[in-house]
Amino acid sequence: MTTLLGLLLIFIGAFSSGSFAVPFGGIKGWKWENYWLSTGLFSFVLLPLIVCLLLVNDFGKLLTVVPTSDLAAIFILGAVYGIGSLTFGLSMRYLGLSLGYALSLGLMAAIGTLVPPALDGRFGMLLDTFNGNMVLLGILISLVGIAGIAIAGYQKDQFNSKKAKDENNEFDFKKGVIAAVLTGVLASAMSLGIEKGNGVSQLAIETGTNPLFSGNPTMLIMLLGTFVTTLIWCTYLMIKNKTLIEFKKYSKGISLKNLAMTGLAGLLWYVQFIFFGAGKSMLGEYTFAAWGILMAFTIVIAMLWGLFKGEWKGIPFKTRMIMFVSLAVIIVGTFIIGLYNN
Repeated sequence: MTTLLGLLLIFIGAFSSGSFAVPFGGIKGWKWENYWLSTGLFSFVLLPLIVCLLLVNDFGKLLTVVPTSDLAAIFILGAVYGIGSLTFGLSMRYLGLSLGYALSLGLMAAIGTLVPPALDGRFGMLLDTFNGNMVLLGILISLVGIAGIAIAGYQKDQFNSKKAKDENNEFDFKKGVIAAVLTGVLASAMSLGIEKGNGVSQLAIETGTNPLFSGNPTMLIMLLGTFVTTLIWCTYLMIKNKTLIEFKKYSKGISLKNLAMTGLAGLLWYVQFIFFGAGKSMLGEYTFAAWGILMAFTIVIAMLWGLFKGEWKGIPFKTRMIMFVSLAVIIVGTFIIGLYNN
């Protein structure tokens, strides 16, 4: 029951994560760099700080007892993840919601789940025990489902590329795939940062923080690094493209509405980690599997949003069946991971 509750909490986080880009559809008059920076301010700085101040006991004191080397490592990994988050934004920009999520998060799930145990010596547990073998099987099954979604997405965009370009005038499959690959490699640094922050979480528990919220200090430290990367790149683009002026469009209420939309997007994006941290704490010694579960569930939610928005309308039945079967395969794989990771 503890494992199933952990999976439920991670699913809630995934629903939030898979929905975070939906408010972008309500943004008018801002370029990508404007709304991505505004969203980053909410999701990488303001919301993580507020959560830590509300839910982490003696947060200021906690930061003073965490080893400087750990703080630096988590911050740097967050900065690397920041590059991955930028390419993730580009993948959605060039591919659309469903396909951009599937390719980017699919790679993040594979790399982010397997790299941490490979680096800290726990990978042997996957090979030497029955439960570990089942976790590995669940990961492989999930990857098969993710590959199926990518195939369906590719077929969809090949069949209906003109419509995709009409809906997204920046549609570019080649650029989108490159961005997705970079996302999978770079954004998996967040998984490493989360694992690196296990010591910080333990200190938070020792100072009186509820274990369900003990991962939030790590997220704040890491996301501050992410925001630095985001700030540098988006500022560069705004200077290059002369789009800084877009923030001043108050005459028609455009900027206020856009701020509300990016604030909502930032809230949806960060809420995933509150539930993810709570769910991860219930998954036993194979905590690294939580990252893959979050990515897989998020892909499912994003694909369902793509259906709701009509991204798959008119697509051949065979392609849609590949997508539905692949979604089912991902769900089966993630539940195998959850049920055997204790």
